[in-house]
Amino acid sequence: MTIQVKHYIDGEFVIGEGSKKISVTNPANNETIAVVNAATDAEVLKAIDSAKAAFTTWKEIPVSERARVMLRYQHLLKEHHDEIAEILAQETGKTFDDAKGDVWRGIEVAEHACNIASMLMGETVENVARSIDTYSYTQPLGVCAGITPFNFPAMIPLWMFPLAIACGNTFILKPSEQDPMTPQRLVELFEEAGAPKGVLQLVHGDKTAVDILLEHKDIKAISFVGSVGVGQYIYKTGTDNLKRVQAFAGAKNHCVIMPDANKQQVINNLVGASVGAAGQRCMAISVAIFVGEAAKWIPEVNAAIAKVRPGLWNDKDAAYGPVISPAAKQRVLSLIAQGKAEGATCLTDGSECTVEGYETGNWVGPTVFSDVTTDMAIYNEEIFGPVLCCMTADSLDDAIEVVNNSPYGNGTSIFTASGGAARKYQHFVEVGQVGINVPIPVPLPFFSFTGWKGSFYGDQHAYGKQAVRFYTETKTITSRWFESDIATGPNMTIELK
Repeated sequence: MTIQVKHYIDGEFVIGEGSKKISVTNPANNETIAVVNAATDAEVLKAIDSAKAAFTTWKEIPVSERARVMLRYQHLLKEHHDEIAEILAQETGKTFDDAKGDVWRGIEVAEHACNIASMLMGETVENVARSIDTYSYTQPLGVCAGITPFNFPAMIPLWMFPLAIACGNTFILKPSEQDPMTPQRLVELFEEAGAPKGVLQLVHGDKTAVDILLEHKDIKAISFVGSVGVGQYIYKTGTDNLKRVQAFAGAKNHCVIMPDANKQQVINNLVGASVGAAGQRCMAISVAIFVGEAAKWIPEVNAAIAKVRPGLWNDKDAAYGPVISPAAKQRVLSLIAQGKAEGATCLTDGSECTVEGYETGNWVGPTVFSDVTTDMAIYNEEIFGPVLCCMTADSLDDAIEVVNNSPYGNGTSIFTASGGAARKYQHFVEVGQVGINVPIPVPLPFFSFTGWKGSFYGDQHAYGKQAVRFYTETKTITSRWFESDIATGPNMTIELK
């Protein structure tokens, strides 16, 4: 049975009146599992109007009450954790364990939003001048919007709307049209948690809906995660319309392997970090730089990755699932072919991968290249597939130079037993998130997700303290009161009744 995905507008789940119907397919066989009517302009505008009206009352709700909504919400997310993960796995193709990780990382941010009161505290200085005090308040912006990608349909929406709403804003979520069922379930549970009508809206659609959000005067801030080109468009269009924008874009993450590292740890971690989630994550390790004698380990790394096999979401032995769509598969295969043509050595080729019984799925097998250079397409392009590019460097300085010359700066890792090498790397590398003997250094929510360079456009990053600053304004008050104005006499008596 094909599921009809719904919008959530003005406190009601509606099919929508849009004539453009978007099919949601199972990546394992490309069969249609759901359909969504793209929102009309009128429906997007109605969502904005509803969110604007709701803001006038939601911003006045005491912060402790807003926190209680988040407490109930994170409880419901945990209660329905596996159910959400199953929905997610079926529409993304992720393995069940990977899908559960997606959901859990989102829950962690919802948990963090429960502590919103302490994060909204302002500052106070008494007697900045004679009888003058100065203090600041943190206040919400208004209507905020989030535009989220296909690869983490639970985690990334949960990066956004719980904190934005806990800060006192209202929020419009426009998720990827490729896997909209997971966001719909998140919104259903948010309604069940007791969120008032209009505080959260859900609209499905394409660029038309996005452009309305980017241009409408009542949208105060835009959060986005996605590809480089779209991220640049979102940032430029949003800021041209005088909005705050945080746009998380592409990546090309390097892992530097020193010859003193624990070889088995390197191999184990590189396998999951490179081909896990079919390589469809912006923090995947897609380039491994082997320094000096560590280059001798490349055959063993390749052998370990070559053993990995993709499969269905409920196959407990599968390491990862299919890529999201036929177009995504074709792009990955094209880049693999280009890598071969440009002279890289393809040690393991996943181009002809299939899964028995699901031959029409978007399968790409694990792929490993060696002899990769920085002028090759497989190095410069974000492949977003299960492909690892292996390079060599004579020294740590040479490896740092390669990493710093990359236009991206999302995440990087170094594997070493040397504290000196680790200290040097973390200090000099021009990347926002650094792992030391950790392959994918995604920070927990009390920090922030801090990509640099071409991986991020904006000023304040996702979740943590930076997200609270992004979703709020600071109001500073300077006040003077005079002792001579203090009333005296019987009228100062407090009567108890």
